[in-house]
Amino acid sequence: MHDVRLATVADISVIARHRVRMFAEMKLLSPMESPAMVEQTVRFLERAMPTGEYVGWLAVGREDPREVAGGAGLQRRTVLPFPFGNGRGVGSGREALVINVYTEPEFRRLGLARRMMEALIDWARTAGVERIALHASPDGRPLYESLGFLSTNELRLPLGPP
Repeated sequence: MHDVRLATVADISVIARHRVRMFAEMKLLSPMESPAMVEQTVRFLERAMPTGEYVGWLAVGREDPREVAGGAGLQRRTVLPFPFGNGRGVGSGREALVINVYTEPEFRRLGLARRMMEALIDWARTAGVERIALHASPDGRPLYESLGFLSTNELRLPLGPP
């Protein structure tokens, strides 16, 4: 059994490890790039977690809270005002991007990703986030759609390193 709790700065190394594993499993990150990804992620989180730009959740063992089965996070950002659509008004630009959703292989298909996402969505509502965006892997898409996420027309242009 696992509980879902907010991540703290003490969890940064776990979050960085999950981020690397997530991209490696999607075949988007090579083993040679992994150390740089960990280092850069740690540096980013050390800055972003104390300010609230990054907020994360972890699924931890109820019997052993040091057992981390998975994690999920939000990167808060402000964008230009946007229409909610269907005559529902205009948002002021408070948006969050879901990132770092990862469950350790031995804990998959137990509903942990759903529970973390539900906690994330509940928190975002109370924090005044008006819209949540994410980039879904093929494996994650059914979960996100079942939570009410809609497909959009987003395209991406990877520019590469400066």
